[in-house]
Amino acid sequence: MFMRHEPTASFVGEPAAMGKQAQCAAPDLAIEARGLIKRFDGTLAVDGVDIAVPRGAIYGVLGPNGAGKTTPLRMLLGIIDPDQGYRCVLGTERPTEVARRIGYLPEERGLYPSMKAYEAIAFLAALRGVPLGEGRRRARQMLEEYGLSHAADRQIRQLSKGMAQQVQLIGTLIHNPDLVVLDEPFSGLDALNQGRLEQLIRGLAARGATVLFSTHVIAHAERMCDQVAIIAGGKVPFAGPVDVARDRLRPQVRLETRAQQGAWRAALPADARCDVKAGGTAFWYFTLPETGVEPLLRALIEGDAGILSLSIERAGLHDAFVAIAGEAAARALEENREEAEILSKKGRR
Repeated sequence: MFMRHEPTASFVGEPAAMGKQAQCAAPDLAIEARGLIKRFDGTLAVDGVDIAVPRGAIYGVLGPNGAGKTTPLRMLLGIIDPDQGYRCVLGTERPTEVARRIGYLPEERGLYPSMKAYEAIAFLAALRGVPLGEGRRRARQMLEEYGLSHAADRQIRQLSKGMAQQVQLIGTLIHNPDLVVLDEPFSGLDALNQGRLEQLIRGLAARGATVLFSTHVIAHAERMCDQVAIIAGGKVPFAGPVDVARDRLRPQVRLETRAQQGAWRAALPADARCDVKAGGTAFWYFTLPETGVEPLLRALIEGDAGILSLSIERAGLHDAFVAIAGEAAARALEENREEAEILSKKGRR
């Protein structure tokens, strides 16, 4: 999970921390960190968080742009060091030592524009220890698997933004990493390629890789993630299974009855909203009582309410996000989504 934590772990860089053994973490965790704090020019960007990502899980970090999603990822990868806190990645406190077992797709895409697509992928593979010849072979093979064989010999500058992003994604995975970290991976992709990426991420987890990705799109996190961390302002007001987040809100009931009055009305919450349609049919809308649906049904049946339909809708992750992070963060998330759609359309031109 990924949560707010009052830091008690050793400070990174202190002699006590540096003197520890490199091995760490429980064997079932791919990532573990405690009390991560980071400041930039005196501004607190990450305000003491914990993260524990199980091996083989798909874990999402969800929040609007500027919420503080990227900085924790970079600290976990060893790109930057936290000011305070403890981190362990793939069993070691020194993440740079296991860089060849990690695939990282940064939010800021960066490929040499004059390189051919397959050469760019082979270059990224070589940085992770794959011989250049083998990297070239794998690059052409994976480009074909992704339906991009026609782009293999084209320069990066000749590709659309979406195609270039797919090339960089292939370069992220070319060395078969155990841990894949993707920072806003869906940005710039059209709906078709977003679907392909979702399938790819599920496939990575199915073969045993751990996938950690950040996103500002709730639908991606809800569909794909085993667990999610909601982050806003460098803090994490919730971390845990998606179902637990949704269950923070009571399910909503839609009830249709022939009768409008009766003793059964006492089983409905006092704030139940009623909408009477032509012909006298009544539609009731309310939050499912804490006692559950069985006592409600019993009262409706015994009171002869004349049940025509009854549906119970569980809260979605969007509603949970609003309740947990607040309306302002939810509005920012929606604005990010709309901006991403506009940029995606431009990238396909």
